[in-house]
Amino acid sequence: MDISLWSPAVRDVLTEERLMELGPGRPHEMMRKKLGALSSQALFAPETVRRADYADACLAALWLYHDFLDESHAVSQSISTVEGSLWHGIMHRREPDPSNAAYWFRRAGDHPIFVTLATDVPGLGQLLGSERWDPYHFIDLCERHRGDGSPEEMTLRLVQQREWELLFDWCYRRAHSSPQGT
Repeated sequence: MDISLWSPAVRDVLTEERLMELGPGRPHEMMRKKLGALSSQALFAPETVRRADYADACLAALWLYHDFLDESHAVSQSISTVEGSLWHGIMHRREPDPSNAAYWFRRAGDHPIFVTLATDVPGLGQLLGSERWDPYHFIDLCERHRGDGSPEEMTLRLVQQREWELLFDWCYRRAHSSPQGT
């Protein structure tokens, strides 16, 4: 993940690379104070926030990255966009609450990052079973392999990480109005 394109506030909370658990994980308590001090506006210089809903989605994502599911949920459920639904669905997948996750993925529908994700997944060692990204199949795989310590679980964690990176970057670029943010 190349964090150099993101703001200093974002880079500050992403300095330590993490590979998120398929389940809830354990909140990264050392980051609670930093994350708690952030607002969606503080992630960007005030004159560069173009869409507050995308900035809010970035904040939900950062809480999720550090395994603060409740905090991520509180932010994502207040975002009435496709991206808010996706972050909400990812959080519920990790909770784990697969039926609630599927509900939010249905609300979101197809998303442009799914094309890139479908292209990237085979390189991470995961077979899709089709040419398209299927978030419901991924929910099922996470349910089957969560916490089993298998090579499949590690591969699914890598896929989940790529999903996070793509969706975060999508939201960041749409919230931010810098030349590389369009």
